[in-house]
Amino acid sequence: MIRLKVYEQGKEVLVAACDAGLLGKTFREGELKLHVKPGFYDGVSVTREQFVAHLRTATIGNFVGEETISVLLEEGFVEESGIMRIDGVPHAQLVVM
Repeated sequence: MIRLKVYEQGKEVLVAACDAGLLGKTFREGELKLHVKPGFYDGVSVTREQFVAHLRTATIGNFVGEETISVLLEEGFVEESGIMRIDGVPHAQLVVM
C-alpha cells in the first residue's frame, strides 16, 4: 500500500509517497540517514492509478520504498541509476524543470 501526501505552493506541486509499512522508520548507512517522517509522507492510501495521476502533476517528488519506487520505474518517472538505497531501502527524488 502506498501512502501519499501532496503539497501545493503557487505553481509547484510536491508529491511525497512511501510504502505504508515504512512510516516512522529510520534507515542509516554510513553517514546517510533517511527518516520516513509520518508528518511529511502520511496523507492518504492510494491505488497505483491514483499515484500515477498525482505523479503527472508533480513538479517535485520525494519517494521511499520498494512498491512506491517500482511504480516510478515502470511508468518511466525515474531510471534505476537515479535510485539511492539506504540500508537496502530505495529512495528517489524527482524535479521537473
